[in-house]
Amino acid sequence: MERAEAYGFSGAMSGAFLLSCLLFAAVSRRQRGPYMDEVFHVPQAQAYCQGRFLQVRWDPMITTLPGLYLLSVGVVKPAAWLLGWTGSVVCSVGMLRFINLLFSAGNFYLLYLLLFKIHQKNKAVSGFQRILSALTLAVFPTLYFFTFLYYTDPGSVFFTLFSYLMCLYGNHKTSALLGFCGFMFRQTNIVWTVFCAGNVVAEKLNEAWKIELQKKKDEKISSRKGSFSDLTRILQFLVEYLMSPKNLVTLTALTWPYIILVSLFFVFVFINGGIVVGDRSSHEACLHFPQLFYFLSFTVFFSFPHLLTPTKIRKFLLSLQKNPVQYSLITVICLFLIWKFTYVHKYLLADNRHYTFYVWRKVFQRHELVKYLLVPFYIFAGWSFADMLKSKSIFWILMYFVCLLAVTVPQKLLEFRYFILPFLIYRLNIPFLSLYRQLLELAFYILVNAVTLYLFLNRTFQWENSDEVQRFMW
Repeated sequence: MERAEAYGFSGAMSGAFLLSCLLFAAVSRRQRGPYMDEVFHVPQAQAYCQGRFLQVRWDPMITTLPGLYLLSVGVVKPAAWLLGWTGSVVCSVGMLRFINLLFSAGNFYLLYLLLFKIHQKNKAVSGFQRILSALTLAVFPTLYFFTFLYYTDPGSVFFTLFSYLMCLYGNHKTSALLGFCGFMFRQTNIVWTVFCAGNVVAEKLNEAWKIELQKKKDEKISSRKGSFSDLTRILQFLVEYLMSPKNLVTLTALTWPYIILVSLFFVFVFINGGIVVGDRSSHEACLHFPQLFYFLSFTVFFSFPHLLTPTKIRKFLLSLQKNPVQYSLITVICLFLIWKFTYVHKYLLADNRHYTFYVWRKVFQRHELVKYLLVPFYIFAGWSFADMLKSKSIFWILMYFVCLLAVTVPQKLLEFRYFILPFLIYRLNIPFLSLYRQLLELAFYILVNAVTLYLFLNRTFQWENSDEVQRFMW
């Protein structure tokens, strides 16, 4: 990092942290007590603060492991001892929420380091663009909102991004250890441990594929996205490579820390009787394939400067014209998946505090045919999404899509928070845009954050059967 870039990054991070502190103070003044899921998280963390790790009764509404509570105790208790805090200040709602403010700052730094590492070969990218892109992703609305509440999301993202960074630098034992920390925040983060292992495997596959091409001196086939026949040949190579005992030994030697962690995950699932702790009735796994379509729509919305451009639309229409049979088949498959595999969770219909409630009611419940009429947009979103990854190797793309399916499809509930990590991983790996489009993306995120925080703080309401103040949130 050059000196000017270092100063610029320090200034951006300091400014963002100062603004976050001011917003944190505003949220804490307006909402002093626990809100929404904090009602379950805060008492559990406070019990841990009192040293009652075994005696305390686990709230059945908590479905994640106690990573957030353990880390909170590890930060707050030493700080209280050093600063002489006593009484209700220690492990108060505000103090526990402040943990996520620290995670937010850490996420900013990790995002910058990841952008630097992933795009280090692209000399056309300036330091200012890296800082701007890191700032944009640090204030990504669905994540940034939970900086001010005691939720698992900022910590979950922190450890997953940190694990990914260590993986890219080849420190796989540390990466797996950080992956375990991420798993302790949210069980589904085990998918991103598999993703880190997949990065290693994809790199070795790409090297072997290039050697294979060189042997056959076939310049028409590349290790990147190509025709259907090229893809068939790549899949054949993939099967042959993985069937070789020598190759399997090599891959195992490289990925053994991840293999151990994934094995421990399966042991946990076996002993626990499932992936969820607490209330399992509301978090049942299913094959909810339209979740992938919702994620693609979500990504287009938050990355429209990248994915929704006139050039992209023209290229898509040209592709549609050249491959009508393929797109017709894709359309039929999408219609079938929507018809047979659409699930509506009871929380989605009942809780009017979440934006997903209004998306579902205003869009999908407007008419029975709406979910089918959106298929052309889903196809465009998928095409544009994949088109932005064409700079990555085909093996990386396959690995990412497998992880994307694993983390979205089993979820019955439409919840935007579940899309945070797959979105960030995707966004980190697509090429940089022009400075104008980067500024447009940042301005859009700031606007969304301003609107959502304003609604949360000022547009309160009450339910007929409750005196408690209700607030809108993601």
